[in-house]
Amino acid sequence: MQMNPYLYFDGDCEAALKFYENVLGAKIVVLMTHEGTPMAKHVPAEWQTKVLHGRLTIGDQVLMASDAPPGSYQKQGGFSLSLGFTDAAEAERVFHALAENGTQTMPIAETFWAVRFGMLVDRFGIPWMVNCEKAAQKAA
Repeated sequence: MQMNPYLYFDGDCEAALKFYENVLGAKIVVLMTHEGTPMAKHVPAEWQTKVLHGRLTIGDQVLMASDAPPGSYQKQGGFSLSLGFTDAAEAERVFHALAENGTQTMPIAETFWAVRFGMLVDRFGIPWMVNCEKAAQKAA
C-alpha cells in the first residue's frame, strides 16, 4: 500500500506545482488539464486549462493535486505537509522560499528537538512544517 497527499487548489494548481518543483527540487510528471479529456464538457470554457490531475515527485515521494471544480474549493486545514531535512541551511532555504508571500505561523528556529523547525502557510494556502532534527542523543 502507498499513501500520497492529494491537494486541491482554487484555480492555481499549475502555478503551485511549478513553484514546488523549483523550491523543492521536485519533478512534475503529470500535468493534465480538462481540455481534450471527457471532463472538458463538465467545466466552463475558462476552466479548460485548469489542472484536472497533477503529480509531482520529490525523490521517491509523490504529491498529487488538482484544481477543485468551479465553486467547490474549500480552504485547506487540519493537516500540514511535513518536510524533514538533515541540513539546517537547506531547511532554512526551503522554509523561507515557501513562506514568501505566505504566512509564517511559527518562525523557523531551534527547538528542544530540532536544529531548525518552523511552520507556515504558503501563498497557495497549503500548510507546511519544516523540520531538521537534532542528532539522536544516547542514553546514559
